[in-house]
Amino acid sequence: MPDAVDLIVRLAVVSAVIFAVSRPVLDFRVRSLPWTTAIGFAIFVIWVAPDALIPNYRHFFLFENSITGKVASSFSDEVRANGLVIALRIFRAALLVPIVEELFWRGWLMRWLIDADIRKVALGTYSASAFWIVAILFALEHGPFWDVGLVAGILFNYWMMRTRSIGDLILSHAVANGCLSAYVLFTGHWEYW
Repeated sequence: MPDAVDLIVRLAVVSAVIFAVSRPVLDFRVRSLPWTTAIGFAIFVIWVAPDALIPNYRHFFLFENSITGKVASSFSDEVRANGLVIALRIFRAALLVPIVEELFWRGWLMRWLIDADIRKVALGTYSASAFWIVAILFALEHGPFWDVGLVAGILFNYWMMRTRSIGDLILSHAVANGCLSAYVLFTGHWEYW
């Protein structure tokens, strides 16, 4: 159980730091709740559809190789039976990861690629190079799921340009990850975690 306590402490510290550092600077209001939620759900469907529709799709060499890695869960049977660890994983996936990733990918990097002084670049400012670099790097971060990561990155980037709202991006990412978490728990497809 010390691992769970350690995880709780880490999550609490990271959450507090994110809130303290970003809250005074960024507006987290959601401007388009229905569309933001729909985009999050669409990204979830896009994420699981290839594997659900085409058996062994993810085991094709383009997805499992020495560069992208192998599709596998890091959760042992013992961990899967631990309710606290599962609850913390859902918290991390559906709340913490969307905040951290959206602040990094679309709140900072997309703007930094346009101008190193990001204060000069409004959220959602379009630059073809920034748009595609962020989409591709976001895809690569997802290893063997790079293909659906690329589509998700494109949709997230597009939605940032449309809403110019970090709150909308965090919510759509949270919906996608929350749906994926529910999918993992109800179907037993632990490879998504």
